[in-house]
Amino acid sequence: MNALAQLPAILGDIRLAHSVFALPFALLGLLLGTRGQVPDAWLLGKVVVAMVLARSAAMGWNRLVDARFDASNPRTSGRALPAGRVSSRGMAAFTLLCSAGFVAVAGSLNRACLLLAPVVLAVLLGYSLCKRFTNLSHLALGLALALAPPAAYLAARGRIDADAPLVLLLGLAVLCWVSGFDVIYACQDVEHDRREGLHSLPARLGVARALLFARVLHAGMVAALCALAALAGLGTVSWGAIALVAALLVFEHRLVRGGDLSRVDAAFFTLNGVVSLLFAALVGADLLWR
Repeated sequence: MNALAQLPAILGDIRLAHSVFALPFALLGLLLGTRGQVPDAWLLGKVVVAMVLARSAAMGWNRLVDARFDASNPRTSGRALPAGRVSSRGMAAFTLLCSAGFVAVAGSLNRACLLLAPVVLAVLLGYSLCKRFTNLSHLALGLALALAPPAAYLAARGRIDADAPLVLLLGLAVLCWVSGFDVIYACQDVEHDRREGLHSLPARLGVARALLFARVLHAGMVAALCALAALAGLGTVSWGAIALVAALLVFEHRLVRGGDLSRVDAAFFTLNGVVSLLFAALVGADLLWR
C-alpha cells in the first residue's frame, strides 16, 4: 500500500481538526510569553506548526500501539488500522515524520525548546501506554495537553521569568479540563476496558463515581482560571470568559447526568471545542488590550 496514498485516511483517522482543543490555550501561552504583544507571524506560524505536528505524532502513535484494542472494541473497530485502510508501516512512517518535524521546528525556535522537545515528545507518546498499568491515565493525557501553554511561552521567551506562574496556572487549568472530559469519554468503554485488562477510572469506579470525579476535575479547572485572572490582574472580559466556561462545563455534565452516555460525543467534541475557542478569544483580546 503506497504510503502517500494512505495520508488522507491517516489524517481523517487522527482527526486533525481536534487540534482545536489545545491550540487556543497554546496561543494564550504565547501571548503571556510576549507580555500581551502581538507575536510576529513567523513565531506564530512556528508555534502552530509545532503544535499540530506534536499532536499528530501522538495520535499516530496511539493508533499504532492501540490497534489490537481498537479492533476488539465495537466503538473503534472502524478506525483506519483495524479496518485495513492504513498499514502499520504507513502509520509508523507518518508518526516518525511528525515527530522529527516537531523536534526540527522546536529547535528552530530557541535552544531551550530544542532541549525540551524530546521530553515533550516522550510525555505525548507515553500517554498511550499508561492505560495498561494505571487508572490515572486520564491525568497523563491532561498533562500532555497541559504542556502546550508553557511550551508556547518558552517559544516566545527562550527562558523562564518571574511571571511563569501565570502560564503554569493556565497549564493546570488545561490539565484539569482535559483529564475531566477524558474521564467522561472513557465511560463509553467500561466493559471493553475491563474485558481487555485496560485501566481507567470508569472501569475501576463505575460510571457514576467516575462522572463525579470528572466534575471535581472541572471545578479544579475553574479554580485555576480564577487564580490566573486574579494573579494577572485580568479584566472584566476575562472574568466573563471564566464564567462562560463554568456554565458550559455545567451544561456538559448535565448532558451525561445519570450515566446517560448517548450524548457523550456532544459533550466531548462540540462543547469542549466551544470552551477552548471562546475562552482563548476573550482572554486573548483582554491580554492584547491591557
